[in-house]
Amino acid sequence: MTRLRVSRGWVAAVAGLLLLVPPFYLDAFWLQTGLFAMAAVIAAIGLSLLAGTAGQLSLGHAFFLAIGAYGYTWFADAPHGKGTNALTGLSLPPLLALVAAVLLAGATGALFSPVSGRLRSMYLGVATLALVFIGQHVLLNATPVTGGFNGRSVPPMEIFGFSFSDAGDGLAVLGVPFGGLERLWYFGLVLVVAAYLGARNLLRGRPGRAMGALRDSEVAAAVMGIPATRFRAAAFTVSSMYAGAGGALLALAYQRIVPDTFGLALSMDFLAMLVIGGLGSVAGAAAGAVFVTVLPQLLTHYADQLPLVVAPGSPEPGLGSVDAARYLYGAALVLTLLFLPGGLASLTHCRPTWPWARRSRRTTALLQPSAAATVGGDTLKEHTS
Repeated sequence: MTRLRVSRGWVAAVAGLLLLVPPFYLDAFWLQTGLFAMAAVIAAIGLSLLAGTAGQLSLGHAFFLAIGAYGYTWFADAPHGKGTNALTGLSLPPLLALVAAVLLAGATGALFSPVSGRLRSMYLGVATLALVFIGQHVLLNATPVTGGFNGRSVPPMEIFGFSFSDAGDGLAVLGVPFGGLERLWYFGLVLVVAAYLGARNLLRGRPGRAMGALRDSEVAAAVMGIPATRFRAAAFTVSSMYAGAGGALLALAYQRIVPDTFGLALSMDFLAMLVIGGLGSVAGAAAGAVFVTVLPQLLTHYADQLPLVVAPGSPEPGLGSVDAARYLYGAALVLTLLFLPGGLASLTHCRPTWPWARRSRRTTALLQPSAAATVGGDTLKEHTS
């Protein structure tokens, strides 16, 4: 066990060092794709805490990502524009605006806690589904805050005078020019590490054990004195805060946000991340988020080199890259449910449950005599001889 822990620590350390290298070698496309994946990882960890640990289903995760994205933009941006194009803002320091956006997402989740604390499984899923449609209506009509259908530009992150944007200050590291995406890459890594450590500590503490007990058996949890309503509401609030942080990072990566980004399809994507990665696993949620986020980008980038896949807007017959990505990770969902019920996370501690392997093990168990029968037979033989 100690050797396994040491090896995992070394793997994590090597992976962390490797993630420091991409800004020195990759171009803007790959860096932005990586930032999309980081934002998805943060939000997926939050949904994993809610669905995998607390056993609650949410279809409104995109709503809280929108709150984080638009909340950061509104808090950090200054009022500008005239007439019908006038946009409001509070002009807060970007770092403070990020914290305020995360707290706003958490406060919104807490306002929904009377519902999330009393409903379970698919009933909560249907209730949260309404949040997505309400959010789309607000984003399209609250034009002074959101910019309406056209969206609004996202102010760059800035910490103590250091701007995470193409500031034109000539910053170079080891001879490599560091623009906005290169700088934002490391800021995203810090957020991902903070989100992972926060989730791991939460799961190892009393709240995590309480939510796990609620998921397994509400009756047993009640016997142990765990207030189900309070812990479900708390799980929903924490999940909302994670989604807000992911939405803010997503807005920084996009540099301009529009309402269509935060529709029902985004919530479905996050459910796919959990199934592919593995329910209840923080690392699995991160792996599923990377898979679902990066796949469409790869197909779009290499559409002209793949058979039957065409680039977006191409008049040639074929399958669009976005549709191809959905087909592929739809197939990944089916294969995961069939052969890896525990998701990608199960690969680290058990063998895949191949159907023919299960049949083979059952056949072997039936043909071999049990240990008890063997021992009993030997004893009877000794007594009779």
